[in-house]
Amino acid sequence: MLRKRVITVLTFNDGVLFRTKLFRPDYRYTLNFVDSWSVDEVVVLDITRPGEGDGPNFEEVIRSFASRCFVPLSAGGGIRTLDDVRRFMALGADKVVVNSGALERPGLIGEIAEAYGVQCVVLSIDAKRHDDGSYEVFGNCGSRPTGRSPEDWAREGESLGAGEILITAIDRDGWLQGYDIELCRNVSDAVSVPVLALGGCGSWKHMSEVISDAGVSAACTQNIYHFTEASIRAAKKYLGSKGLPVRMS
Repeated sequence: MLRKRVITVLTFNDGVLFRTKLFRPDYRYTLNFVDSWSVDEVVVLDITRPGEGDGPNFEEVIRSFASRCFVPLSAGGGIRTLDDVRRFMALGADKVVVNSGALERPGLIGEIAEAYGVQCVVLSIDAKRHDDGSYEVFGNCGSRPTGRSPEDWAREGESLGAGEILITAIDRDGWLQGYDIELCRNVSDAVSVPVLALGGCGSWKHMSEVISDAGVSAACTQNIYHFTEASIRAAKKYLGSKGLPVRMS
């Protein structure tokens, strides 16, 4: 049985680590470097709005993490061309996360997959739930409706060459009240590639629920803790106690 992953997602605004709430920077805090022996993967995302920051700051973030991180490192934010991908990979990223750039030009997914392999392409999907219970994909940091359903976009992304799907519930971001299980399950059922769940994790129980009930391959955490060795390892012990296969260091 494939082991389930615990992935830490870190968001940076103009090169500074921030937590987010409803897709807006909430407050900045200092990072005690991620426990690379317990966490399975690290994702770093640039959430700087256009015109609000200095791009090279995030390149330093990628370079710094790549030099100290001994688990797979994914990087995303503003990727719209293969040249952007080459730059992130040259800085030390193992995978790239594409979102708005792929919505604007879906062929970008295939270009990356052809150049670096499907295992390099993580398609990030940000979705909101409407009052009627339906979900819609939003681009541009959760500000632009696309008219697409998360399931349809996930299937299309997989067909174009995405090796993983990162699904984020915009309405759950920063609230620590639990993942949107229905959204995550819908996407997980729609594709055969691994699905990574993000948005709303506030306890280890939430991580167990999204893995068990939504069938995702990884529980991603962002705001739940200050990324210390004890917390990540304790989370994995809890998941293991629930019968979920995880990698223990």
